[in-house]
Amino acid sequence: MSHSADHLPATNRGPWQERPFHRQYLMTQASRLFDFFEAASINPKGGFFELSDEGMPLSPDNGLRQIHVTTRMIHCATIGSLIGRPGSDEIVDHGMTYLWEKHRDQRHGGYVWSLDDNGTVDDSKQAYGHAFVLLAASSAKLLGHPLANTVIADISEVIEQRFWDKKAGAVREEFGNDWRQISTYRGQNSNMHLTEALMAAYEATGEKSYLDKATRISDLIINRNASRLDYRVAEHFHEDWSLDKEYLGSEMFRPSGTTPGHALEWSRLLFHLFVLCRKEHSWMTEGARNLFHQAVELGWDKQHGGFFYTLDWNNQPIMREKLWWPIAEAIGAAAYIGAHDHDDYFQIWYRRLWDFAENHLIDHERGGWHSELTEHLVPTSRLFVGKPDLYHALQACLIPLYPATGSLTHAIIDTDHPKRL
Repeated sequence: MSHSADHLPATNRGPWQERPFHRQYLMTQASRLFDFFEAASINPKGGFFELSDEGMPLSPDNGLRQIHVTTRMIHCATIGSLIGRPGSDEIVDHGMTYLWEKHRDQRHGGYVWSLDDNGTVDDSKQAYGHAFVLLAASSAKLLGHPLANTVIADISEVIEQRFWDKKAGAVREEFGNDWRQISTYRGQNSNMHLTEALMAAYEATGEKSYLDKATRISDLIINRNASRLDYRVAEHFHEDWSLDKEYLGSEMFRPSGTTPGHALEWSRLLFHLFVLCRKEHSWMTEGARNLFHQAVELGWDKQHGGFFYTLDWNNQPIMREKLWWPIAEAIGAAAYIGAHDHDDYFQIWYRRLWDFAENHLIDHERGGWHSELTEHLVPTSRLFVGKPDLYHALQACLIPLYPATGSLTHAIIDTDHPKRL
C-alpha cells in the first residue's frame, strides 16, 4: 500500500516539529489545556469533576466521578509534573488517594466504575476502567508516589486473575461487583487501552510480562483481525473472539461499525510497541502504516474535513459527527510514525490535522477543545456534553515535542531531566 501520494515542496520540507515557532505553539496549547482543566476539575471532596464548555463542574451537586476521568487526570498531571508544571504533584496525590480509597472495592477487589458523594453509582468492574487504573499507577510510579507500587501490584493481580484470558491473549470485558459475568461480549477498545497501559507498566517496572501481554493483544486485534479486514479495526466480538458485525451498544464506548479514530490510536500504539520490542516484529510497523492510511482514506470527510465518527462495513458514514479525540490521536500517530518513516505523507497529514484543530476544534474563547462538531463543523453535543477530559488533546500537543523512543512520559524523562553527576 503506497503512502506517497503527496509530496512537500523542497522549500517547505522540514518537519514542523523541528521548527522553534511550532514547538512554542505546541507547548502554549498544552499550557492552555492545563489552565482550563486542572484547577477547575478538582473536587474538594475527592476525585475530579467533569467540566462544561465553560469550564464549570457538570455535576456540582453530587459530584459524579467515573473511573476513566479519575485515572486519566492522574496520568495527565504526571505529565504536568514531569515537564515542570507547578501544582501537578498535588493533583496526582489527590487522584491516587481517591482511586485507592474510593474506586477500589475493599470487599470484592477490583475497581468500581463510578461514585458520587453518596457512594457507589455503578459498581460494575469494567476492563476499560481497569486498563486506566494500570496506566495511572504506572505513571504515578515515575514520580515516586507512595501508593503507586501498591496500586500496580493490586491492579496487575486483578487483571491477571479476573480479566486475562490466557488462551485468547486478551481480556474479558465486564463483571458485576461480585465478579459474576455480566455478558459474553468481547471488545477491542478495552484491549487497546490495556495495551497502552501494559506498555506503561513495562516501562515503569521493567517486568517483561506486561510487554508480552501487550504483544498478544496486538497480535489478536491487529495482526489476526484488522489485517484481514483491509486494516479496518473490528470493534466487537463474540465470546470465542469471532467477529460480531451486527453488535449494537453504547455509541460512546462501543460504537457500531468501525471507528477510524481507534485505527489511528492503534497505529501509534503499534509503533510504540515495535520500539519497545526492540524492532523484532515487522508486522507491527506494516500494521501501523496501513491502519493510519486506511483511517485517513476511508474516514476523512473530503468535503468538510474531520473524521467521521463511525463507518459501516461498506465504508460509509454511520455517525457523521466529528469528535475531538480522533484528530488528537491522528496528530500523535502522524508525529510518532513520521519520526521513524520520513515519507512526506505523514508530515503532510500532521500539518493538515493541526490546521483542522486550530481552525475548528480549539476553543480560543473559553479554553479547551470542542468535544464534538456536526458534519458541517458546528459545535454540538449529541454524544458528549461539555469538555470531557484533558488526556487526548494534551498528548497531541506533547507527543510531537519528544523523541519517538517509547511513551511520552519516558521520553520526557529521558529528554528533559539532566543527568546528575
